[in-house]
Amino acid sequence: MCGIIGIVGRDEVAGRLLEGLKRLEYRGYDSAGIATLRNGAIETRRAEGKLGNLESLLEREPLAGIIGVGHTRWATHGVPNETNAHPHATERVAVVHNGIIENFRELRAEVVGRGRNLASKTDTEVVAHLVTLYLEDGLAPPEATFAALKRLEGAFALALVFAGHTDLLIGARRGNPLAIAHGKGEMYLGSDALALAPLSRRITYLEEGDWAVITKSDATIFDAEGAEIRRSVTLTEPSDGLAEKGGHPHFMLKEIYEQPQVIGDTLRAFVNPATRSVSLPELPFDPARVTRLTLVACGTAYYAAMVAKYWLEGIARIPCEVDIASEFRYRGADMADEGAMVVVSQSGETADTLAALRYARAQNQPTLAVVNVPESTIARESDAVLRTFAGPEIGVASTKAFTTQLTVLACLAIVAARARGAIDAEREAELAAALVEVPARAADVLNHDERIRELSHVIAPARDVLYLGRGTSYAIALEGALKLKEISYIHAEGYAAGEMKHGPIALVDESVPVIVIAPSDPLFEKTASNIQEVAARGGRVIFFSDREGVGRLAEIAAATVALPAVDPFVAPILYAIPVQLLAYHTAVLRGSDVDQPRNLAKSVTVE
Repeated sequence: MCGIIGIVGRDEVAGRLLEGLKRLEYRGYDSAGIATLRNGAIETRRAEGKLGNLESLLEREPLAGIIGVGHTRWATHGVPNETNAHPHATERVAVVHNGIIENFRELRAEVVGRGRNLASKTDTEVVAHLVTLYLEDGLAPPEATFAALKRLEGAFALALVFAGHTDLLIGARRGNPLAIAHGKGEMYLGSDALALAPLSRRITYLEEGDWAVITKSDATIFDAEGAEIRRSVTLTEPSDGLAEKGGHPHFMLKEIYEQPQVIGDTLRAFVNPATRSVSLPELPFDPARVTRLTLVACGTAYYAAMVAKYWLEGIARIPCEVDIASEFRYRGADMADEGAMVVVSQSGETADTLAALRYARAQNQPTLAVVNVPESTIARESDAVLRTFAGPEIGVASTKAFTTQLTVLACLAIVAARARGAIDAEREAELAAALVEVPARAADVLNHDERIRELSHVIAPARDVLYLGRGTSYAIALEGALKLKEISYIHAEGYAAGEMKHGPIALVDESVPVIVIAPSDPLFEKTASNIQEVAARGGRVIFFSDREGVGRLAEIAAATVALPAVDPFVAPILYAIPVQLLAYHTAVLRGSDVDQPRNLAKSVTVE
């Protein structure tokens, strides 16, 4: 979603604000802007489209000033254009905003009624005018901001600068993340640590409802009631160079190729290859006694949770419920006695997933988070965290975060199965050994990149594509279809292979590629029958299996890719990689913006 960066200090800030915005591009955006104070007066530069447009504008019309805020906007209210781009400013205050002000219509009517003229269609501009009214009433900037905050309904992260105050930056958060970075003679504000990394590694994460008065030397933090409070300073991990493409044409391809390494990094945290055993940090529930696990996530993380359901029920014998977070939070579900919730999120800031987590906590359910950002809101509010070690993921379409989520959830399934006596030490060793092999087998899968690129020429002209799978491969079919939709803009659907005859087979003809994910496992023969049915109706089958599976069905498939033979337990981790590559190469062939596909945001922090 929208990205925020702010600097108050001793040196010119416009160039560094722009660099900070470049590090926030991965969140997704459609316009950008910067505001600084020149001789105490607010000046803004805003541009529709990519940051290159803003950069060109700044070259033509430079901005001076040692304090300022920058913003990348993902449109919610008002179309993406320069007028609706942030910062929004009056003569006295400039504001940038991530989130949605739900009562902005009532506030807009109020400020217009008091003589203010609004230029944009956004909810954000109302905040600037509301604060200005309080300033005109005689309040100082911190008091005016606090008065406005108490009037706002919804979710937001805000950063504000004030005319005539070159040593004052105010930030506030409710629902959406915001962090302060501590420098030497300078202070910084940003949406996440990645944006702040080149500026300082000393980070303070604002908690829910916090707002902060920031000068070049310090930050004073207040809670939602206005009481001064202290928040800890943490030292973030170094990340220099992590936002570079490393010689790849896109971040997405770089991140696909990083998967052998990051899966290995994740396994090293939980698996002992010498003893072939799996151990986890202390869980907030007893796997031997838990009566039901509720797994909640959004998007790609939801498909990771779907795979985990097969593992946890099939191997650990734990009843599981998997829910899309945006649906779960509104249906008022009763939580099982002795049950627990597992939430899965790459960013740890997903609004719907966070709301589901809070619902579970209100129901006195233990909560476990599988996240990639250990300092995130979801991580901080969960009872325990299982971290994925994917590192920063810049491409909007998730790749390495997904496979590391699967890796962590596989470890959870093994530990739970062992605790419940559903598997013995010998089977634990077999499953652990299969996991340890995954990084090497993932590298083998990447050797098929050229073959998959060739197959993208079959997919690129299509208007519709079907993906089929059974068991854990069904979730990978759904994920493959999502990837293709996200970055190539081709309509694609994933189906359980057994559901073909219940409707989707009506779509099959020679113009519809059908991508089948079918490792040699106990369900292979059932899927093979579905492939025969598709081929009999003229469907062009692209078949992902191992050598044995490909050998059995090569004659009826239009194209095949033979992947490494692995234990069916780890197959979904490996089979995620070729569907990622197929989507990537198809999108490149169609000329799509692979890393920042239209209308999408990396971290969905609003409903």
